[in-house]
Amino acid sequence: MKAILCTHHGLPETLTYSDINDPVLEEKEVLIRVKACAVNFPDVLLIQDKYQFKPTLPFSPGGEVSGIIEKTGAGVKHLKEGQRVLALCGWGGFAEKVKVGVDRVFPIPPQMDYMTAASTLYTFGTAYHALKDRANIQPGETLLVLGASGGVGLAAVELGKLMGATIIAAASTAEKLAVCKEKGAYHLINYESEDIKERIKSITDGKGVDVVLDVVGGKYAEPALRGMAWKGRYLVVGFAAGDIPKLPFNLALLKGCDIMGVFWGRFSTEDPKQNQQNIMDLVGMIQTGKISQHIYKVYSLEEAPQALQDMMDRKVVGKAMVVIEEAKEESKEARDEKRETRDGSIKYQDASIKSNEEKSSEVVDRVYRSVEDLKKQVGKSLGTSSWTTVSQEVIQKFAEATEDFQWIHIDTEKAAALLPGGKNLAHGYLTLSLVPKLIYEILPLEGVQMALNYGVNKVRFPSPVYSGDQIRLKATLTNLEESPDGNTKLFIQAEMESNHAEKPVCVAELITLVRF
Repeated sequence: MKAILCTHHGLPETLTYSDINDPVLEEKEVLIRVKACAVNFPDVLLIQDKYQFKPTLPFSPGGEVSGIIEKTGAGVKHLKEGQRVLALCGWGGFAEKVKVGVDRVFPIPPQMDYMTAASTLYTFGTAYHALKDRANIQPGETLLVLGASGGVGLAAVELGKLMGATIIAAASTAEKLAVCKEKGAYHLINYESEDIKERIKSITDGKGVDVVLDVVGGKYAEPALRGMAWKGRYLVVGFAAGDIPKLPFNLALLKGCDIMGVFWGRFSTEDPKQNQQNIMDLVGMIQTGKISQHIYKVYSLEEAPQALQDMMDRKVVGKAMVVIEEAKEESKEARDEKRETRDGSIKYQDASIKSNEEKSSEVVDRVYRSVEDLKKQVGKSLGTSSWTTVSQEVIQKFAEATEDFQWIHIDTEKAAALLPGGKNLAHGYLTLSLVPKLIYEILPLEGVQMALNYGVNKVRFPSPVYSGDQIRLKATLTNLEESPDGNTKLFIQAEMESNHAEKPVCVAELITLVRF
């Protein structure tokens, strides 16, 4: 395969375009055929040996990719070959293929193309973690973004506005600031020609800014800190200027402000549940058009060193992208791709791959942010989920979890001899247990404090599910009940269908408890 290699530490010009062997998988890794890879500032630091992580030479830079799983390790259970995914690989992405640990790989939603998947989560994930988890920014507060035209900076501008803050964007040229204004910045500071502290004082009528998000560091950090409001929060994200500032800590004392580190990579491993919730929030924002990445330029794999050089020269506004295959066109082809199964029938490869005939079953593009949003949906269809496969492995795991080892579920040889079609049956309760996985797609909730699958009524299993069958969920919100304690019960009429059965495989009334 082809790859951009860093064989010794140095500048982008030292990188080579080389032929190398395919990566060898460990037990819990997947091999991804890369469609697109984002260019991020840590890539520049990695090749110079200036980053926190130190990959062994030789290596390929590129830490944020999208593509298709080509192969899975023996210990991989929840990801499948042919599945469309994005991955936060750290490095290795400037290549035709990359291996990634399963904990860093995420399925791409059906409506998202490869370019969006590979360009959005690193920058928006960092900015969202910074503003939401670290600064706890509130509507009406003032946010100053240093380096506002970069990937994380523009993401912070867009998210900050969405979260109700007044945005002050600081960048080095009028052209960069113009993009910031398009993304929602209300005030602009050119920190190459203007005094940051004085401009902050003028814009805020002497109060100062509530939150500073700094991806630049260097000489701009101290004047920004001097422009903080009482109990402000200074978010240290990166040092694109090259110099790590030495700040006078008496300023933190005098202003009662907090200086906070933002390291999204470590946060994602230290608090994976919260990180997963953040990712789901961001995916919802992307799908509803609330946020979008600004693409500066698209480079071929051979041109990847130039993309890094442009990053070092501070030319990149938003995100630079390296496209290994035609990501935009191929994403549609991948969704429409089919494969023949052993019995000669055609089945969809995974939840993200659909035929043209199935376009009508795509998840409805809506997000519920309040009880009022849900009230408007009562009596209406929530839509239809993607297909998911009930594999023999899933059936086996369910048997182990429930200690229900009936031969019709787990004995493949006996099933082949005695059961119609020769395939094992899925337990009915296994079919029902897949409801939470499928319902999230058609009931996307944003800003909830809690969502609980509360119970079911009137469950029936009109048709069996066989090993290898694919099922999907159709649902209607029939009613909701509000409680004095702030909880809301949702009553959902659900019907699960199989690609092999004429009748539904499960019919039930679901009860979900939510609190906004």
